[in-house]
Amino acid sequence: MNAKNRKPADAEHDNERLICRNRKAQHNFDVLGSLECGIALLGSEVKSLRCGKASLEEAYARIKEGEVWLFNCDIPEYREANQFNHPPKRPRKLLLHRREIKRFAAQAAQKGMTLVPLRLYFKRGKAKVLLGLCRGRKLHDKREILKKEETQREIRRAVQHRR
Repeated sequence: MNAKNRKPADAEHDNERLICRNRKAQHNFDVLGSLECGIALLGSEVKSLRCGKASLEEAYARIKEGEVWLFNCDIPEYREANQFNHPPKRPRKLLLHRREIKRFAAQAAQKGMTLVPLRLYFKRGKAKVLLGLCRGRKLHDKREILKKEETQREIRRAVQHRR
C-alpha cells in the first residue's frame, strides 16, 4: 500500500480527519474513560481548524453552571478573516447531553480527577473533541511507565534482530 492511501493510526472512521492530539495527556495522566463531544465554534475558528492549526497542550475542561467549557485551547486567528476574527484562547462550549454531563460531572468531581481533551478532529464535517476523564500521575509513576516502555522496546528489537 502506498503512502497516499494510508489512514492515520488514530482514525477510527473513514469520515474522520485528525486536527491535533494532546500527546502529553497520555504521559501526565491516567485516562480512565473518554467521551466524544461537539464543540461550539465561530466561522473563523472552523476555517483555522480546517488549515490544521490548533493546540491542546495546556487545554482542560470544566463544568460551569451545568455546562462543560473548554479552556486554554489555542486556535490561532484565521488570516483572511480580518476584523471578524476570534480571540485565540477564548473559552469554548462543549456540546453534550445532560445525562452525559451529569455522569461525567459526578466522576470529575472526585479528588484528583480532571477533564482533559485528548484529540480534536472533524467527523462527518463537524468539529469534535475526545474528552478524557483523567487522574494525574505522580513523578514516580511516570518514571515507572517509561522504564516499562523502554524494556518493551528492547525486547522487540532483540526479537527482530534474531529473525
